[in-house]
Amino acid sequence: MAEGPDAAPAGRAITVADVLALPVLAAGQPEVIAGAARLGRPVRWVHITELTDPASFLKGGELVLTTGMPLPEDPAGVRRYVDELADIGAAALVIELVRRYHRPPAPLIQACRVRGLPLVTLAKDVNFLEVTQVVHTLILGSQADAVRRTQRIHEAFTALTLRGAGPEDVVRAAAEMSGRTVVLENLVHQALLCEPSGGTVDEALTGWERRSRVTPPVDRPEVGGPEGWLVAPVEYQGERWGRVAMLPPSPSGTPTLTAPTAPTAPTASVAPVTSGAPGAPDASGGSGAAAVTAAVFGPQDVTVLERTAMALTIARLIHATPWERTAHRSALRDLVEQRHRSPADARARLTALGLPTEGTVFLAVLMDTRAPVDDTGLEPRLSEQLRTTGTAALVGTLAPARLGVLLAVRPAQPWRSTVEHLGRTALEVDPCAVVSIGSEVTDLAHTARSFREASRVAEATRPGRRLPAGRSYHELSDIGLRRLLYALREDTRVQEYAERQLGRLIDHDARHGTDLLTTLRHYLDAAGSKTGAARLGGLSRETVHQRLRTIERLLDCDLGSGERRTGLHVALTALDVLRDGGAAT
Repeated sequence: MAEGPDAAPAGRAITVADVLALPVLAAGQPEVIAGAARLGRPVRWVHITELTDPASFLKGGELVLTTGMPLPEDPAGVRRYVDELADIGAAALVIELVRRYHRPPAPLIQACRVRGLPLVTLAKDVNFLEVTQVVHTLILGSQADAVRRTQRIHEAFTALTLRGAGPEDVVRAAAEMSGRTVVLENLVHQALLCEPSGGTVDEALTGWERRSRVTPPVDRPEVGGPEGWLVAPVEYQGERWGRVAMLPPSPSGTPTLTAPTAPTAPTASVAPVTSGAPGAPDASGGSGAAAVTAAVFGPQDVTVLERTAMALTIARLIHATPWERTAHRSALRDLVEQRHRSPADARARLTALGLPTEGTVFLAVLMDTRAPVDDTGLEPRLSEQLRTTGTAALVGTLAPARLGVLLAVRPAQPWRSTVEHLGRTALEVDPCAVVSIGSEVTDLAHTARSFREASRVAEATRPGRRLPAGRSYHELSDIGLRRLLYALREDTRVQEYAERQLGRLIDHDARHGTDLLTTLRHYLDAAGSKTGAARLGGLSRETVHQRLRTIERLLDCDLGSGERRTGLHVALTALDVLRDGGAAT
């Protein structure tokens, strides 16, 4: 029927609130008198009754419809009637205020409130048979849809496992299938992976460790903790590796329904809600946040989390890289490439990984190796070295032959000795490794700049280049003219400049067997002194003078000009870099 498709969101059972929102019941002007916090209870069936003991014909989960004709007169009888419905697990009691009553009896309201049984009144006549027809059609359709959705969930996770998906792929798929934020954490409550859905990383991970520690461990998927997380352990043969959590929507995004304070207040319609759990105390009796949010998660959510935990177990068995290392790599790459949605997201994610982000100085360190980083064993070695010294840092492979380290130190804490030790370790693993650093930054949002600077230093450093005295690393201040031109050696503009400035001189030497280029080099190295150039070349001053006049004629320039000599010096240095790869002189 037309009402069916929108009766309940995909992935969960039809609830009392969903039924009350159907036009067939909304026409009766339903009003929630008691148990408003329990409208999230699933409805398994609809039962029409005019019996004084309807519970004997129920199995639990039924929406009970009555005209009120069979209700006992005495308060004790009313309490017994409500107790029997509550004990059997009826979803709600709907009473029509048309024939016997025009307002619900006070004992009935009180009994329903005490037992947390939703009590709904109808101010107008409703065709109960039509209600059952519509709701039963929706329930059966929902059950068929649930079977199909469950099958799709199993097929999706089976496909992930067969193609060897990593933990990031598994967590992302879980978030997409459930429409919920999904987080994977380790045993010390560090959030390793977070895939937000309908929110931000900042909202999901702020204060993560504290919030996670008050959510008790479970042996199977369960809703628990003050925030009502759906959590499941990730383990293999009794060894627990962590757990995966599915978070409910933030309170600001969850619709609520407030019960009327007076039973006579008119209500035209009832909005669906997703709060409460069958059998939990009514709002008037008090309940925890987990009880309030339990019904947010449907059977499909539980299935998704179960399969997520299984897929993560398999991913851990077939992928050698530990989760923590994967998390560090991912976080570093997102920082370097500035892929975070906001600075707040970046801070929340790194804090949840255990890295301090407030009152901290950050420094980027890059290590470029000849062999792939994974083949050198450098990444786990540096991670252990930093952990042993108690230095907060992220360590991760940024490219096949590039390892990145983000140090997070206190402002007064010296970092050069730490970088020196890291550099020496890298050189022990690969004597030709290039270790470079960026500048210090105090804002996490600026760490990408520090990595860019370190990358520029690395680009300007030839592997195997002689290190500065007493250092195992290179920094921005080390970049001189030769290293700058080495970094730009593949730029055709540099190549064109060198050829334009010196090409005619080089061609002359090649045709005539002269060595004017060397004389020019000596002259420039001697800072424009002919005497110095003669001494460097082992020539007479007169010979040098004649050669310089020939050079001026060939290049059509005045070597007495300081600017011209500077230009020729740059061109000659660029030529050396292009010819020998920038080897140290």
